[in-house]
Amino acid sequence: MQKIAVVQYKARPERADENQRLIENVMDELERDDPGGVRYAAFRLDGDTFLHVVANEDDRDVLPSTPAFQEFQRELPDRMVPGTLTRTTATLVGAYRVLPTQPAQATTTAS
Repeated sequence: MQKIAVVQYKARPERADENQRLIENVMDELERDDPGGVRYAAFRLDGDTFLHVVANEDDRDVLPSTPAFQEFQRELPDRMVPGTLTRTTATLVGAYRVLPTQPAQATTTAS
């Protein structure tokens, strides 16, 4: 069965943009290097709260071995508001077109 972790925390307001940038670096690295075996989505909610959903497709946990994720983790406790971290496991009940595979790109037509 697929292991799914759901992590949520509130970033310190002065470090929330940095936190987002570090997450974007992780996503860029995953896209570029494609380690396989992982599905990962991160969301920035209202008020500098972040939600991460990670599904490992097998028993491997590839994120900790990636340099960008290691950098993201390095000062994470300092970027978070103390006492706001929650981590739980989840079981997928169903999903329907939750996210596009790539962000939608605007198209322009030459006139």
